[in-house]
Amino acid sequence: MFYVTTAIDYPNGKPHIGHAYEKILADVLTRYQRLKGAESYFLTGVDQHGQKMVKTAEAEGVNVATLTKRNTKRFIRLWEKLGVKYDGWAETTDERHKSCVQAILGKLEKEGALYKKSYAGFYSVRQEQFLTDRDRNDHGDFGEEWGEVIEIEEENWYFKLSDHAEWLRSTVANDDLKIIPKFRKNEVLNAIERAGDTDLCISRPKERMSWG
Repeated sequence: MFYVTTAIDYPNGKPHIGHAYEKILADVLTRYQRLKGAESYFLTGVDQHGQKMVKTAEAEGVNVATLTKRNTKRFIRLWEKLGVKYDGWAETTDERHKSCVQAILGKLEKEGALYKKSYAGFYSVRQEQFLTDRDRNDHGDFGEEWGEVIEIEEENWYFKLSDHAEWLRSTVANDDLKIIPKFRKNEVLNAIERAGDTDLCISRPKERMSWG
C-alpha cells in the first residue's frame, strides 16, 4: 500500500494557495502511483478543534461551531473545484473520529501507556505545543515562528512516547516504515532524536480549551 497523507488543515480561516499546493501535489502523487499499478490511499481532512478556532470565533463574534461548519465547507468546495480526489476525509468533529480516539486512548490507559503530570512553562498558541529551552533561538528568545507564547501551569495527560523511541528510530531508519522523499525521512529521525526521553502531552484542560 502506497499511503499519501497531508496536513489536516485548521479551518480557522479561508483556504489559501499553500493549502491548494499541498493537496494538488498529494493528488498527483497518488494518481501517478496508481498509473504504475500500485495500490494507493490518499487521506486529507481538517482539524476543527483547538485554541486557534476559539480565538478566531471570538474575534468574528460567531459561535465556534458555526465558524467550523462554514470554513470546512470552503475547504471541501476548493478541493472539488481543483479536482482533488481523496480516498479518505477526516474531520475531528465527526462521530467516527471521536469513537476511534476514545477507543485508542481507552486501550492505552488500560495498558499503562498514559499518565497525568503537572507542567509549568511556556506554550505556543499558534503551534499548540509546549516549548522548552531547546526551542529558543540564538538570542535566547522564542522566534516569530511560535507566534504568541504564554506562560502556563496545568495538569495534563501524557503518552509514554519515550518507551517507543528506539523502536520508532529503527523502524524509520531501516525503512520498515518507508518515508519519502529522503529528506523527510531525515526530518522524522531528527525529530525522534530531539524528543529523546520526552513524553507526548495529549490533552488540554477544559478550563483553557472548551472546544475540543
